[in-house]
Amino acid sequence: MRMAIKFLVHAALLLALPFSVMAADGPKGSLVIIGGGLRADNDAVWQRIVQLAGGQGARIAVFASAAADPAPVAAAIVDSLNRYGADAFQIPLAVKLADSDFRKAADDPLLADAVRGAGGVFFSGGDQARITQALVRADGSRSAVLEAVWDVYRKGGVVAGNSAGAAVMSSTMFYAPKTVFATLRGGVTDGQEIAPGLGFIGDDVFVDQHFLVRGRFARMIPAMLKKGYKFGLGIDENTAMVVDPQRRVEIVGSKGALLVDLSRASTDPARAGFNVSNAVISYLDQGDLYDLNTHAFTPSAAKAGGRIAPHKDLAADPVFSPDILGRNALVQLMESLMNNRRSEAIGIATSGPGSTLPELGFQFTLSKTRDSVGYASAAPASYSILNMRLDIRPLDIGQSLRAQ
Repeated sequence: MRMAIKFLVHAALLLALPFSVMAADGPKGSLVIIGGGLRADNDAVWQRIVQLAGGQGARIAVFASAAADPAPVAAAIVDSLNRYGADAFQIPLAVKLADSDFRKAADDPLLADAVRGAGGVFFSGGDQARITQALVRADGSRSAVLEAVWDVYRKGGVVAGNSAGAAVMSSTMFYAPKTVFATLRGGVTDGQEIAPGLGFIGDDVFVDQHFLVRGRFARMIPAMLKKGYKFGLGIDENTAMVVDPQRRVEIVGSKGALLVDLSRASTDPARAGFNVSNAVISYLDQGDLYDLNTHAFTPSAAKAGGRIAPHKDLAADPVFSPDILGRNALVQLMESLMNNRRSEAIGIATSGPGSTLPELGFQFTLSKTRDSVGYASAAPASYSILNMRLDIRPLDIGQSLRAQ
């Protein structure tokens, strides 16, 4: 009921015009897309935001529009940015901001001018639906303040977003999502689980956050198939994807990102339940570069000479995960397969012991192909893994057990 009411209230928002219609020559600015859980001591990410905004003394407009309690959230972000040399300030525009009319604030010319005069913009975490509700007019058009954010981006500034602020970067975002497993079971519906985002990264790439920690790769694929996306990027916590004006993506921070490629994927409509064949996934680690235009990959300097070559000492044990949706389980399975003589690994996702459907599940099959490549660094040990095939099919666990 709450979801239905939320959808009806924001129905006009969900019919928004495409936001990613860009100038012919594209924006001159950069994006810093942060997967959530950004620590105050993550020097690499905070410094990059300030640098891209103009360096020491850069003016950065902070939006806590997604937050349940915007004022203290904005104040904490302003403090963090200023500790790294910025001159950050809060934009008082949020659905949850007390004693404020967010509709009036969104078209306030003074606020728009303040944003337009900044070298960067930062969107906080929280609920991404609150960001679009606050910044998009009821008729689906951009408010004056949102247009000012686009002006910053077009002219060479930086647009950064953490968690919910990352989700709005693509033209489609998760709006009121179900659990990952429920998304696999039931799919996604426009205006319910998914809705229009702000589209800064363009129409061709789907973005999600808290990605590997929460197993969200498995909800991205149904959403991508629903909306026709060929490429998706999921960024993990305390880590950022920095997208430059040439659409080159650099991984900055403590972890990495997953690239999902559905350009050659297919589904079988005759099979009951969600399924996909020939998806391709890659794990991009810190320091790696990926070009969204050419799809070229460049490993970090630490891995430049560390391409993993097959050798006889590799393990040959079965590679298996009983909970592929668990914390970082997918990347661990990819690493184990890359360091194994076997060509295939299996991961299982179930509805869980407390579910009303405990016997249903999905099988995830990872396969090494002729295009699969791994890179490793020695100290600290880390991996980049490219082009593993992924197939997903429904699995009736109860029937399998009964057959035994």
